[in-house]
Amino acid sequence: MIQPLSIVWDFNPVFFSIGSLDIRYYGLMWALAILIGAKFFDNFCKREGLPSKVSESIFIYGTLATIIGARLGHCLFYDPMEYLSKPWTIITGFRDGGMASHGAAIGLLIGLWLFSRKNKLPYVWSLDRIMIAVGIGGGGGRAGGWREPRPALRMTTCLRAQAALRDE
Repeated sequence: MIQPLSIVWDFNPVFFSIGSLDIRYYGLMWALAILIGAKFFDNFCKREGLPSKVSESIFIYGTLATIIGARLGHCLFYDPMEYLSKPWTIITGFRDGGMASHGAAIGLLIGLWLFSRKNKLPYVWSLDRIMIAVGIGGGGGRAGGWREPRPALRMTTCLRAQAALRDE
């Protein structure tokens, strides 16, 4: 008899805890991606002779736009009626999780556009300089995201399957 090929995914999404604060793999990967991205962009600015305020500015614009976009993306893409009926939960429910990488991408595009306008730099220049960080962030996000539970997945009799055992 042929055994079905399956993956049983049962990682604990918490990397470590400080008191009641859980540091999850996904959040850690987000933070690392932002810090690595800032370092790359700082190096680009130094190499091109730009003042340090440009690097500081992209850090603020990029970080805020990415986090806000990721949160709004999660709220509007996955449960819009819940968040539109109780918009304060967009902020108060942040600790319960919910960041969408595609929302982060949209937020970052808007943030880079605002950054480019403020610093009088071509938008394409900003997009080009941020791509290494975006690639690292995307890979890190996927690596961290795979440690998160997938409650929407169900057991199946299909030959290839993935099962989430945690119900969070």
